Amino acid sequence: MGLQLLHLNLHGLIRSRDLELGRDADTGGQTLYVLELVKGLAARPEVEKVDLVTRLINDRRVSTDYAQSKESICIGADILRFPFGPKRYIRKELLWPYLDALADLLVNHLQEQERLPDWIHAHYADAGYVGALINRRLGIPLVFTGHSLGREKLRRMLASGIDHEQIEQNFSISRRIEAEEVALAHSNLVITSTRQEAVQQYSRYGKTASQLVEVIPPGVDSKRFHPIHSLEETKTVDDLLSPFLRNSSLPPLLAISRAVQRKNIPALVEVFGRSSVLRQRHNLVLVLGCREDSRQLDKQQRDVFQQIFELVDRYDLYGKVAYPKQHRRDQIPLIYRWASYRKGLFVNPALTEPFGLTLLEAAASGLPMVVTDDGGPRDILDRCQNGRLTDVTDLEAFQNILEHSGSQKSQWSTWSTNGLEAITRHFSWDAHVSNYLALMKKRLKVQTSKSWLIDSHQKINPLGKRILFLDLDSNLEQPDLESLSMLREGLAKDAFSETNKIGVLTGRSLKAARYRYSELHLPEPAVWICRAGTEIYYHLEVKEDIFWKSSISVDWDRKGIQTALSDFDQYLELQSEEHQGCHKLSYIVKEPGEGILPLIRKRLRQEGYPATPHIRCHWYLDVVPLRASRSEAIRYLALRWGLPLEKVFVIASQHGDAELIRGLTTTLIPDKHDPSLEHFRSHKRVYFASSSKNALSKGLNHYRFFLNR
Repeated sequence: MGLQLLHLNLHGLIRSRDLELGRDADTGGQTLYVLELVKGLAARPEVEKVDLVTRLINDRRVSTDYAQSKESICIGADILRFPFGPKRYIRKELLWPYLDALADLLVNHLQEQERLPDWIHAHYADAGYVGALINRRLGIPLVFTGHSLGREKLRRMLASGIDHEQIEQNFSISRRIEAEEVALAHSNLVITSTRQEAVQQYSRYGKTASQLVEVIPPGVDSKRFHPIHSLEETKTVDDLLSPFLRNSSLPPLLAISRAVQRKNIPALVEVFGRSSVLRQRHNLVLVLGCREDSRQLDKQQRDVFQQIFELVDRYDLYGKVAYPKQHRRDQIPLIYRWASYRKGLFVNPALTEPFGLTLLEAAASGLPMVVTDDGGPRDILDRCQNGRLTDVTDLEAFQNILEHSGSQKSQWSTWSTNGLEAITRHFSWDAHVSNYLALMKKRLKVQTSKSWLIDSHQKINPLGKRILFLDLDSNLEQPDLESLSMLREGLAKDAFSETNKIGVLTGRSLKAARYRYSELHLPEPAVWICRAGTEIYYHLEVKEDIFWKSSISVDWDRKGIQTALSDFDQYLELQSEEHQGCHKLSYIVKEPGEGILPLIRKRLRQEGYPATPHIRCHWYLDVVPLRASRSEAIRYLALRWGLPLEKVFVIASQHGDAELIRGLTTTLIPDKHDPSLEHFRSHKRVYFASSSKNALSKGLNHYRFFLNR
């Protein structure tokens, strides 16, 4: 059998043809790279099938192409679109609350296939997070490409003077960094485009992450990007830019990017405006994506264009600067060739540039460059020798390099030739795909299906047809007596031994949990999830589920973690032995607050321990294995016993049970709850109780949970 591969590219707009590159901050070079990689893989004889998963979007503001659940890319490759979150198109920073639902959908989808993919390749932090959950539940090897990393972006933006709170508000940067950490902790391999990413950027995520990294530079499509063949091509671009330029024959300084802050286009306009040499010698051409009405752009794009317009006005650059509102994708190669024919320069002034596919496109077109001294451009210039690097944060130095680079005609010709030769040697798509497959076969092991998946015809499902999970430490600690009485009556009337079951969630040991539960006079639970999701027991059994224990034990080192946190005694106090567990390290927080969590995560990451800290009820902190949680225990049970997550009802605590609420389970949130849970009101399977009276029974009746046979 040939290889079957799954790629995840969740945000932005992606389709098999006419990519809307530059439409917004989420539809850039990453989209093109992923699509070209999928095409290249599908063309290989050893690959049987490649699926590319993205989001299904129903929005009249975008093409109906993105509402197709399945779209063919080429023979052997399809785009699969899954609905998660709002139907409308939204920016990637707003997708975080809905990623768990997608992970649940994809696990269900993959379980229905004849065989699992040989590996998953997740692109960017959001896909990395989803890929990690799938890897955790099904064991499929995970390959991760960050494309750009949150810690590097945060560092650069802080250095440029942007306020941390503003960065958090605009980019959800802490959530992104957390997702990257989860993805890296589950990854079998990390693919980057440059050595700089591997050595500098991934090292900020702990020593384990940097050990996983392999560098494979992407390729460029030589059929689209090549030197000029016909002077007719120059006329096409002249017509596009003539409304802006008084003399289109001057050598252009060309920038092609999205209109986002990271690309730093206003700095290029500022340098151009300051320099009488550049204004006399060159035109400035900015291709920043397509726009119809500036009012429809997101705030970041509007801000960038507003800065550009103000700078053009300040330096009176009319007739010298072109920024067309519309262009077709097939015009981009023509623009590169036109700029090369005019003896211009390609300029990339980005603050951060993980790779820079546009640099390869420019080089393949014979166009030399002046580019940011960061990330990918360093590697590309090192191999191509077709231009200059510059510190784009030093405007005077940036200006001097642009003036000098545009003044030497003989140097321009040498650079142009060097770039063309280097593209042929180092940056073809055939070489990229060959290196990619060779590396995967070397580094990844073929995964067999999980051994604990039980054939439903051979074993009785202990979970019944549907199950209600109650939190013994919260909603049953001081229960609503009327709802509890109604629950007792409902359970007494029904044949719960076969149909409806109860499950218990608790941080306690099994012995302590059974003692407290017996006081409630409810039917015996079908399953117990104890010690913060690290232990699972069935009905009256006293032996824990060995498959779950084995699954979460990977890389767990309880003694090492306790030693690593030993100097946190000013913040934490170790709880008594009765509250500890084999896979659970429990503390009391001396001064309640969320500030302790980032410190502990950082220490665990630095020491190389794959573990997760959780705070419960503000005062109690548990450190558990990376793969363990109450939410993951529920999903393990659903997978093992073939119970759809839609048949799982969870009563959340009032203290903030976000992990239990995300995804496809049905959840009730008490009327008096932590404010952090308010954003779940937009989720379809979450019921907010309006009062404490009969909250449980109302929630069950709202979804007709026990009546839906």
